[in-house]
Amino acid sequence: MTRWRETLLESLRKLDPRLMIHNPVMFVVELGAAVVTVAWVVGGGDPGWYTLTVAAWLWLTVIFGNVAEAVAEGRGRAQAATLRAMRSDTVARLRDGGEKAAGELLPGDVVVVDAGETIPGDGTVIEGIASVDESAITGESAPVIRESGGDRSAVTGGTRVLSDRIVVEITQKPGESFLDRMIALVEGAARRKTPNEIALGILLAGLTLIFLVVVVTLRPFAGYAGTTISLATLVSLLVALIPTTIGALLSAIGIAGMDRLVRRNVLALSGRAVEASGDVDVLLLDKTGTITLGNRQAAELIPMPGVAERDFAGAAQLASLADETPEGRSIVVLAKQLHGLREPAVAPHDARFVPFTAQTRMSGVDFDGTRLRKGAGDAIERWIVDEGGSAPPQLRDAMDRVAREGGTPLAVARDNQALGVVYLKDVVKEGMRERFEHLRAMGIRTIMVTGDNPLTAAKIAAEAGVDDFLAQATPEAKLALIKEHQAQGRMVAMTGDGTNDAPALAQADVGVAMNTGTQAAREAGNMVDLDSNPTKLIEIVEVGKQLLITRGALTTFSIANDVAKYFAILPAIFAFTYAKAGARGPLDTLNVMQLGSPRSAIVSAIVFNALVIPLLVPLALRGVRYRPVGATALLRRNLLVYGLGGLIAPFVGIKLIDLVVHNLLGA
Repeated sequence: MTRWRETLLESLRKLDPRLMIHNPVMFVVELGAAVVTVAWVVGGGDPGWYTLTVAAWLWLTVIFGNVAEAVAEGRGRAQAATLRAMRSDTVARLRDGGEKAAGELLPGDVVVVDAGETIPGDGTVIEGIASVDESAITGESAPVIRESGGDRSAVTGGTRVLSDRIVVEITQKPGESFLDRMIALVEGAARRKTPNEIALGILLAGLTLIFLVVVVTLRPFAGYAGTTISLATLVSLLVALIPTTIGALLSAIGIAGMDRLVRRNVLALSGRAVEASGDVDVLLLDKTGTITLGNRQAAELIPMPGVAERDFAGAAQLASLADETPEGRSIVVLAKQLHGLREPAVAPHDARFVPFTAQTRMSGVDFDGTRLRKGAGDAIERWIVDEGGSAPPQLRDAMDRVAREGGTPLAVARDNQALGVVYLKDVVKEGMRERFEHLRAMGIRTIMVTGDNPLTAAKIAAEAGVDDFLAQATPEAKLALIKEHQAQGRMVAMTGDGTNDAPALAQADVGVAMNTGTQAAREAGNMVDLDSNPTKLIEIVEVGKQLLITRGALTTFSIANDVAKYFAILPAIFAFTYAKAGARGPLDTLNVMQLGSPRSAIVSAIVFNALVIPLLVPLALRGVRYRPVGATALLRRNLLVYGLGGLIAPFVGIKLIDLVVHNLLGA
């Protein structure tokens, strides 16, 4: 109840002409309501009840339009209050021993945050590693790891450190933190109209001006024909002619579109980005973590001639015991699955584990005079030669076969003997092929971006079902690919999380940066995915398309709706023109709705015009359901459902209201 009271009060506050003038259609309705109200006070030729009824429903039309916008804005108020609470009363401990209020921090300040403390501002971890609770922003209860260096160094003010200790260098400017931008977004305070909204607003304003001229000229025409048209009737006709329905709902549709993204934990930094996502026809997706699981899994063990597969499996498992990477653990698991091998106890053998390094590109274990190594094929081949042996040609053949099939080969050797090759495979996420088919039906071309070699990239692209791929992708190559498609008139979207993705994110029409990404990536994109889920890009495109479709559907309904109101009011105005005494005139034949009287017809049309706005508010906020169909099929559906529906509904609604007004009130 409190929420609706606040919404109603906000709707009344929006009656301020200085605010209403930003919506020309509803501003004209408000002026008309004021004029009719004055006419009721002053008195005139019309009965008082008629003028008062018209004035009351004109005011309700304006209020209902404001309610639509207020409800859309109000949906984010609770979240904004929560976010404000996160940033209030936070004191930052500076590394040099001083203290500062969180709101006074400047770029370059270095703060220390221990377990249980709130991170005072947006920044980059420069020392340490910690588990961070970001649930207040992302809604996810699982903590995330933040550490210095790499692509997991960015932290957000207002989140809380759960364990350990980190040192953070502040990057935000006062009043421009991530939380500030999010608060402004969810409240709608910083939402600017998109180019599409502006263009539609200009069209609606133009139609309003045209019909205003038409209505003004009707009064002298009616006088020439011997008919008198009252001020209340003229204003009613104007309101019926101008597209009040879409004029009242246009702003709410835009706000609701951004709100739907927020509810999916995506922060759109501009309404233009939300709208652009609906027009995307090229989608660039990173392979790792988006199309594939991100962790290569051991899929096959290929022993060399003369080496038993079980013996090779045991050696590969032993060489992987100290490898804590997902790839290393998958080798241990595969050896168990294929041959029932349990992890051997190597402690009694005084084993020495050899960690992987970028220089050697190998890891392994030494024990009881035996040396096991596992790593890149060419590195293992050189190691075998250095140990006094020679790699068999079958080793190179096996590695080439794995590479051709899109896998990653790891060679395993014992002393100077090659034992075999482990086939590591990128596992495509379940359901990805179906999702790409869904995007294809939406008219969107998908391109996988990967640093893999062309053979590996081609294999994964075919398995996933993408339309094309970019292999051995560098920042320059990504940027060039985006510019190439944009030069062809296409709208391009991409996702990224690293500093090397920043140029491409800035160039793309829709650039979605991961919240776990670097500061450079988050500043370059025009959207931030708070869940850091790269596949969210598909949902973003659907939300954008739903926004455009909702706007188009309700515009179609509004225009069709107006046509029916013309048939209600115009015949009513001229019902007695050129009439003989006591009878209706020849123009009454236009009264196809058979409404009871001119005044009941006008009142019924104005009442319906007002009521249809709140009835459509839920649809404007929820959005028209999107289905991946072509433009022709979409246009046909809009015309049949919203065009025909907008034409029929007023005929039924106005007729029913007229029965009540005419028969019960005797109007």
